Amino acid sequence: MADSSLNPVVLLSVGSSFAFSGLFYHLYQEKKKELKKLKEIPIFKPDDYLLKVLNSSPHKRLQYVAVEGVVQADGEPLPSKFVPRRLGVIQKVVLEEHWKYWNYVTRTWNSKTINKNETNNSVPFSLVQPGSYISKVYVKVQNPLEASGCYMERVHSKVRRAKEGLVDMVAQGLSGEKPVALVESEQMLCVGSSLTGFGEVVLEGGQVIRLQAPQDGRSYILVPSDYRSFMDRHEGSANLWKTLTAVTGLTGATLLAGIVYNYFGKQDDRSR
Repeated sequence: MADSSLNPVVLLSVGSSFAFSGLFYHLYQEKKKELKKLKEIPIFKPDDYLLKVLNSSPHKRLQYVAVEGVVQADGEPLPSKFVPRRLGVIQKVVLEEHWKYWNYVTRTWNSKTINKNETNNSVPFSLVQPGSYISKVYVKVQNPLEASGCYMERVHSKVRRAKEGLVDMVAQGLSGEKPVALVESEQMLCVGSSLTGFGEVVLEGGQVIRLQAPQDGRSYILVPSDYRSFMDRHEGSANLWKTLTAVTGLTGATLLAGIVYNYFGKQDDRSR
């Protein structure tokens, strides 16, 4: 009879545990490197200190920094199309028709999306200090649609199911297509929300501060939170990979120790 301690399932579990431990450790190390780079980025607020630093910098320019503030429209903000009294500076409205069509080969209904209509609107906006309704120092955000980062909030989402009558069912059976639903959604970068921008900051005319895409090729990023919350999420992700590394490594070591113990224990029993 084969030795149960060398069961292929057990051996596979040991190998998988160590393999996952190695993968999680690699992800942990990569996240640590990313965190180190993030912590090296200077962080500013739209205040007199930022203005002073820019005035003393070569060419009145900071190549790559983070600016943390609150969103404020430079003019009239955009009203939400669906939510009363919700105002924003960037707006995306999407309407999608979801249909099903009959696949004669597999004899099943498959899904598809047609007539997708997307509308994007934006107005100029700046970052100001939290709690400041009138601020002498503000940072104008240039070309925000070119920035990466999921900085928009979903403020509306609604699914309208298609109603089927007898005539419709017959027509759909002949055509091999039928409507399922109309999905409407709206995303906005709302006035008053916290935003942290990573990019190049320049001072123009001695007073106007602009946040823009870096000229050295680094990423232009907008983050929908303050800097501390952004860093907490990254540190939490690093701790997750660290914990998974320890758990899977300990699991593999425990299984391996059990195999070794059973093997040598049986060898001792045979020698007796």
